[in-house]
Amino acid sequence: MALEALDDYYNIDDILATNEKIPCKIEMPIYRLGFLDSSSINEDLMPGTKIEFPHWMARSLCSRKRHMVSVETPKQYRESYREILTADASVVDLHKLGPYYFSFGTHLLKFDLPESQDVAKMLVKSFQHRFRKVMDSSQNSYNEDTSKLTEKLDESERLLFRAGQLGLNDFMRWETRQTEKLVTSEMVKKHRKRKRAIMEEP
Repeated sequence: MALEALDDYYNIDDILATNEKIPCKIEMPIYRLGFLDSSSINEDLMPGTKIEFPHWMARSLCSRKRHMVSVETPKQYRESYREILTADASVVDLHKLGPYYFSFGTHLLKFDLPESQDVAKMLVKSFQHRFRKVMDSSQNSYNEDTSKLTEKLDESERLLFRAGQLGLNDFMRWETRQTEKLVTSEMVKKHRKRKRAIMEEP
């Protein structure tokens, strides 16, 4: 199964995910941007310099049209971390590895890194393994403090958890017949008030 990340210009989560940093190596001089490397006093970024750029910047500097930098796999997606997630993804604190771990990981696949295929497989398997636990937790925590249950989840998992909680709350309301109570809509209330006001006018 291949994962493909689609840029969403208006999605704040996508914006934050593409702001995660990627280790890069400068392949050709980049003039007047030496200040980006705090360890250098050069005015320019020179070939061989290793620096971290946000994904959106690295993407513009490393593409089919230009190859001003080369990109490396961030450490949280390298083999040692992939082995940990493959062994038991459910116990890993993904939020600590990156609040947008799954989203950022899919964006990395655009760079066609040597490890891209292994990263894609790990992301799919980890998500599948953790999905059931996330949904089980959301369905068994009615009217409880859920901060402990969500602290190790990445943002996409937290969205799923909240969706599960919303579904549970709706079900509980239906089961206790709260959804069957007929109440006057706000529109009707306002209409009655306007009608009464008109009738009371001299």
